[in-house]
Amino acid sequence: MRILVVEDDLKVAGFIHDGLVREGYAVDVLHEGSQAGEQAQACDYDAVVLDLMLPGRSGFQVLRDIRARKAALPVVILTAKDSLDDRVAGLDAGADDYMVKPFALAELGARLRAVMRRGSAREVVLRIGDLEVDTVRRAVRRAGRAIDLKPKEYALLEYLIRNGDRPVTKSLIIEHVWNIHFDSVSNVVEVHVNALRNKIDRGFDRPLIHTLRGVGYMLSASPPA
Repeated sequence: MRILVVEDDLKVAGFIHDGLVREGYAVDVLHEGSQAGEQAQACDYDAVVLDLMLPGRSGFQVLRDIRARKAALPVVILTAKDSLDDRVAGLDAGADDYMVKPFALAELGARLRAVMRRGSAREVVLRIGDLEVDTVRRAVRRAGRAIDLKPKEYALLEYLIRNGDRPVTKSLIIEHVWNIHFDSVSNVVEVHVNALRNKIDRGFDRPLIHTLRGVGYMLSASPPA
């Protein structure tokens, strides 16, 4: 899952970035509003965290830009503007949720997961063969056995299972699981796929993670043709 954070306070932006990265998200940060609409259009984000009081363009202007370009992209406003009128204005402008600073990072993460589920009508529990991924609890089981994953391993698995039975390229994985500053020459994708394969497929007769040479990877209960 890839999140765009638009926040001019460097300390707050760093706090959000580090917290969401620890949860396994790929996070891009902008500190002013003038390029936020274009950035949201250019990249395939799953959600946006948006401050209202921004240099360049206000949060309301950025929200209008996003809604004109990507009407269904979930947006959570995170701001110090805490009056009822501010909340109503933000929601009426098209925000999916509205949070007031100071805030708890755990609540922000929960609200992001909620708006992402609502925004795309996604299933809560995803399944491929005997593999089950609970996207609310971030819990993974195969054949009833719990599997413990690190945050990036979980993010990779969720991306693969959301694209179940479809091949995904290394560049697509990088775009969704890592951020815009990621070095695409690195072998980190292969390393994480191998680590995930050791946890998901080891000890089972039928592998679910398949390497498609020259293409990428696919999560499927059936071997690729």
